[in-house]
Amino acid sequence: MNLPSPIEPAGQTDRAAATTDRSGVQVIARAAALLRALGEHPDGLTLGELAKLLTLPRSTVQRIVDALHAENLVIAASLSRGVRLGPALLSLAAAARFEIAELARPTLQQISRECGETVDLSLLDGDRVVFVDQVAGVHRLRAESDIGVSFPLHSSAPGKAILAAMGQDHLQNLRPGLRLARLTDNTITSWPVLDEVLDATRASGIGTDLEENSLGICAVAVALRLPNGDLAAVSIPVPTQRFAELRSHLETLLREHASRLQQRLGGGRTALHV
Repeated sequence: MNLPSPIEPAGQTDRAAATTDRSGVQVIARAAALLRALGEHPDGLTLGELAKLLTLPRSTVQRIVDALHAENLVIAASLSRGVRLGPALLSLAAAARFEIAELARPTLQQISRECGETVDLSLLDGDRVVFVDQVAGVHRLRAESDIGVSFPLHSSAPGKAILAAMGQDHLQNLRPGLRLARLTDNTITSWPVLDEVLDATRASGIGTDLEENSLGICAVAVALRLPNGDLAAVSIPVPTQRFAELRSHLETLLREHASRLQQRLGGGRTALHV
C-alpha cells in the first residue's frame, strides 16, 4: 500500500525555500567575484590563487570554475596559469556596451535641454575614446562629432576624464603605448604635465579640453563606470567663444546628471569617486 507523503508544515517549507534562495544568491555572488578577479588578471589565475583572493576553499572555487567553464565563461589559460575569462563573455560585453547608449540617452537629452549644447556619450576603446551617441545642441554654431569617430585620450575631455578614473595598474599598463601627439598648440605632450592635469581632474571630477584636440572647440566631461567595469564618459563640447561664460554651469549639470546616471548603472558616485 502506498502511503501519502507527509506534508511539511508551512513554516518549515518557507524556511527551506528561503535557505535555498540564499544559497543560490551566494553562489551567484561568488561566481561574479571570481569573474571580476579574472578580469583584473587577464593572463589567468590558478585555482589556488583564486581561492586566496576570494578567501574561499579550493574545492568551492573548483566547483564554480567547472560550472563557468561549462558555459564558456572561463577557459583554460595554460598549465601554469589555471583559467582566464572565456569567449562567451564577449557577446555579453558587446550587449552591455550597446545598451549603455539606450540607458544614457535620456540623460544626454536632459542635459542638452538645460544648456542648449551638444552632449556626447563615449566609451573607452583601447587607447582612444569612441563616440557612441550624441544629442545635438540647438545653436546654429555648435560642436558635433560623428558617431563612431574616436579621439585620443590625452587631448579630449572624455579621454582625460576616463584616464583619471582608471585604476593605477590600468593606467600604468597603458602609459608606454600612449603617444601624446600634438594636435594643437594647446595639446599636452608630456606625462609630467598630463599627470598634474589628471590629479586636478580626480579632485574636481571634471575632465577638460581647452582647444587641445581642435582649435575653436572646448569641452568638459565626466567619467562613468559601467556594470561590466568598462569606462564611459558624458561630455559637452562647446565653441570656444561661448565656453568661458558657460563652463561653471556645464560642469554643474554634468555632476548632477552623471551622478544620477551612475546610480542607475550601479554605484552611488561617478567613476572618478568610486
